[in-house]
Amino acid sequence: MKKTIGILGGMGPLATADLYRKIVENTKADGDNDHIRVYIDSNCAIPDRTAAILRGGPDPVPEMLDALRNLEKCGADCVIMPCNTAHYFLPRLQERTAQPILDMREITAAQCAARFPGACACLLGTKGTLEAKIYDAALAQQGVDFLLPGERERDELMRLIYGVVKASRPLKPEMEAWHELLVTLRGQGADYFVLACTELPILAAALGHPGPFIDPTLELAKAAIRFCGYETK
Repeated sequence: MKKTIGILGGMGPLATADLYRKIVENTKADGDNDHIRVYIDSNCAIPDRTAAILRGGPDPVPEMLDALRNLEKCGADCVIMPCNTAHYFLPRLQERTAQPILDMREITAAQCAARFPGACACLLGTKGTLEAKIYDAALAQQGVDFLLPGERERDELMRLIYGVVKASRPLKPEMEAWHELLVTLRGQGADYFVLACTELPILAAALGHPGPFIDPTLELAKAAIRFCGYETK
């Protein structure tokens, strides 16, 4: 029996739409009836995850649980979250639900090991993701060598994520800044880049760069498709 997906979204709304689009685009289907039933709660009232982790901001878990309860009521067989930083709170959510929450970190780390064995990844994300070491254990478990951006590069990533994509500002004017950031990190030893913030695949798709990239949003979409008993393209 085919299963259904629940997207715990709103973190942010464009990233939620990007995940749903990638589920649809990567499901092997000949028509509408061959696609997966997907429930989406794009709860934009969820407090900022980076602020909660680094600055004692409002706890996002209560609002995340509110969305999770809605997905349970809909009958979602699995839950996925299009927000890397939100995975810091995944253990607190998982202990409150019987529905499996697919772990973007573990899925992504496995892809890094499979696609780029022996190469050095550079983890791109929010300061919350990087400073809370959200990906470190998953990458280490897969034997993935990785480096982290320095403080200047982290500031630039935060500007691009919060000041551009989340703020719905035009992306094209950021092309030079984006390319310069990646060239700098490649000079520091990066062989490929993990787009460990769900706003970054949107930016990368719009601005272009040879990368190479690992897109956790895409890998999460494919894992959810397989979990539900469907084939990926």
